[in-house]
Amino acid sequence: MGPPIQISQNPDIRYLGRILGDVIRAYGGDKLFRQTEYIRSASVDRHRGLAGADAIDPGLEALSLDDTIAFVRGFMLFSMLANLAEDRQGVAAEPEATVAAALVRLDADGIDAAAVAGLLDAALIAPVLTAHPTEVRRKSMLDHKNRIAELMQLRDAGVEETPQGDIVEEAIRRQIVLLWQTRPLRTEKLFVADEIDNALTYLRDVFLPVVPKLYARWEKELGQRPASFLRVGSWIGGDRDGNPFVTAETLRLATSRNAAAVLGHYIDAVHALGAELSVSSGLATVPDAVEALAEASGDEAPSRRDEPYRRALSGIYARLCATYAGIVGQPPPRPSRLAGEAYAAPADFRRDLVVIANGLSASGEGQLGSIGALGRLIRAVEVFGFHLATLDMRQNSAVHERVLAELLSVSGVCDDYAALSEAERVALLTAELRSDRPLAAAWHEWSEETAGELAIIHTAAEVRQRLGQETICQWIISMAQDLSDLLEVHVLAREAGLWRGGAEAGATNLMVVPLFETIDDLGRAPDIMARYFAMPEVGPQVAARGHQEVMIGYSDSNKDGGYLTSTWGLYQASQALTPVFAAAGNAMQLFHGRGGAVGRGGGSAFAAIRAQPAGTVQGRIRITEQGEVIAAKFGTIESAATNLEAMVSASLLASLEPEKLSEKDAGRFTQAMDALSGRALGAYRGLVYDTPAFKDFFRAMTPIAEIATLKIGSRPSSRKKSTAIEDLRAIPWVFSWAQARTMLPGWYGTGEAFAAFEDQALLADMAQSWPFFAALLGNMEMVLAKSDMGIAARYAALAGEVDGHEAIFSAIRDGWNRAHDGLLRITGQSRLLEKSPALEASIRLRLPYIEPLNLLQIELMKRHRAGETDPRIAEGIQLTINAIATALRNSG
Repeated sequence: MGPPIQISQNPDIRYLGRILGDVIRAYGGDKLFRQTEYIRSASVDRHRGLAGADAIDPGLEALSLDDTIAFVRGFMLFSMLANLAEDRQGVAAEPEATVAAALVRLDADGIDAAAVAGLLDAALIAPVLTAHPTEVRRKSMLDHKNRIAELMQLRDAGVEETPQGDIVEEAIRRQIVLLWQTRPLRTEKLFVADEIDNALTYLRDVFLPVVPKLYARWEKELGQRPASFLRVGSWIGGDRDGNPFVTAETLRLATSRNAAAVLGHYIDAVHALGAELSVSSGLATVPDAVEALAEASGDEAPSRRDEPYRRALSGIYARLCATYAGIVGQPPPRPSRLAGEAYAAPADFRRDLVVIANGLSASGEGQLGSIGALGRLIRAVEVFGFHLATLDMRQNSAVHERVLAELLSVSGVCDDYAALSEAERVALLTAELRSDRPLAAAWHEWSEETAGELAIIHTAAEVRQRLGQETICQWIISMAQDLSDLLEVHVLAREAGLWRGGAEAGATNLMVVPLFETIDDLGRAPDIMARYFAMPEVGPQVAARGHQEVMIGYSDSNKDGGYLTSTWGLYQASQALTPVFAAAGNAMQLFHGRGGAVGRGGGSAFAAIRAQPAGTVQGRIRITEQGEVIAAKFGTIESAATNLEAMVSASLLASLEPEKLSEKDAGRFTQAMDALSGRALGAYRGLVYDTPAFKDFFRAMTPIAEIATLKIGSRPSSRKKSTAIEDLRAIPWVFSWAQARTMLPGWYGTGEAFAAFEDQALLADMAQSWPFFAALLGNMEMVLAKSDMGIAARYAALAGEVDGHEAIFSAIRDGWNRAHDGLLRITGQSRLLEKSPALEASIRLRLPYIEPLNLLQIELMKRHRAGETDPRIAEGIQLTINAIATALRNSG
């Protein structure tokens, strides 16, 4: 047995790394093992300062193309196993990120559990899954990884055999062998239906069992039963912004499959309860309400004549099966022998379950009541209804404008809507909203775009009618820039009755949600919302609903203005919106469009929520969960429970903790951030948008073109057929810089801002006293630690034919040095992550494994761009992209 191909103090990493080394030698051959170990050792020595910068290159040059592909797979699998081990050990987890810890902290501030429960009565905390294409690993790979995690839990408990009779140690090795022999890359492009199925595995296999268990825990900690404030959302099948493959059919498919999954779960749960609740009326007092359910069930089996709970559950089971058949369109896998009337709404199903629970609680000590499996089922029905996850609709404002212009023209209302000024548009749309008259004639032959949008609108109405209004609650407007963008959606929603006039309709109407994305749009948000609330055609409806959502975009604001300016702009927009909502008497619900990478709002969700401005959370917050982050945070029941708990505890603290920042400090810190933001924006825009050759340099230096060949999502990487940075989606923008180990979107411009700021002591005070600034620096510090200007320089050499490439890269390298030095100066550290030893160890572990992958990627890109057509070169590039992303973790 050879030495392990890893370095770590984590025993799980050493254990799994040793097995991986054995597997590589057994299945890849001794030559591959020796090559891999040589390169690993040389890279480790380099990072320990025991070898020169070029010491690793000879080992890489000796690899054939076949060896290269096998080598990359080995390093990728080590990174995947290291991720698994660290997640198990809680590396980078916040120990205080639990509801129990939050209650202790709040109690110390004089806020008791009753106040917390009061907040939760009107709260909504929701992770929202999206199909943004940053998950490079196939689901088959993730499934094997999760199986290893399950087996490692058995090993921890000292269990030698699995319930199936397999030896645990052998089963772990077998799963690693399967990982080694599983193709890591997709050979076919993902379709929306694939993305729907992928999301469904998390919703069904993780969220459905985890969320009710968390509620049971929180009920004990709070000392009372909280409202069902934690819910789950999804964009998958409803987000058609820039994705022509999202249609009315995918909307119907997503909601139908979700409904089938959750109803199937309920059917199984009721069947299990029927097997368990063998209570005899001869041995226990049975309330009349339970007897009535039993009599209405139609269950006349002699063997259950004295078992009213079983008979009642037989009737509930029959009704659920009828509900499944009516909604899904086919009988459930295990249909009932009894005839039952379908439930009209989840509340009716819940009411029957509560009758059962109350009956069981009425006798003895009440130990059979709403605890255990029955209690979890009741909670699941409250949270998941018949829809499982709320599906958001999203479309770009430009599409809304074109579709509405066609409707107005054909109906004779306005010949040229696009030519109208903003004031003229608002006046026209306001007049339209005073009527419930639709614009679209069913017999007219509309353009393909308009016909598609109308079909989606009518399908959404049909889905809400069939599954309940909570199935689709929000219509999000990408690139919302003015009041007319919101009003256009109201008029379009009216076509299918998703919006109706009059205050009484407000609670049932679909909520129109503007997404403010660019720096300028964020600045306009408060004025737009103030005018929106002031409209008599809209204001009463929002008041009837009681709350209004605004979405703020991290990705595009970052691409537009850079990390520091984007982060500050989002903070200021949130802060400025608060008094607007308060004046209108509406609860504010912010929807944070965060990605995995720091350049797209990534980083610790716990720290990010706690760093929100005072008064902006108030128990209502939604956050997107995208790409590789979904698998990392919700891939297993344990990790999902940890991350959901962190989200809830942070929301409680952000909502209820007293403001600790004095008014004087708040003023000083705000002025400082304004100055920093202005300087950072100038530096960032000067490089990215004002340097003529920059876009060509970016495309030559990074693997942006090669990333586009990965089959990791259903939508295009650019909004338009253009090479302009403005038209590039934020995901490939950030992902490309991460691959090239530059991480530019996560720090560029901050160094210039820090260096130019005169009062360095003030910045140090901000880092110590202000959670917002501490979180900003913490996230930036992480990406600085993951970047490497030496490797970046090698990528920059790929852009050697771009005019001014040397000056551009010099600006990048100098900016990194200034950001690095400024951060250390402000935080009082001698090196990056000095005060975060667990994260430092995690990143340092990975660096020797990432660097060879980068060097191989560069060499393969050179050969590919030079015209070599060997398919193994393209495969190798895609594998290195996969492996580097796996090692870096939050790179998309």
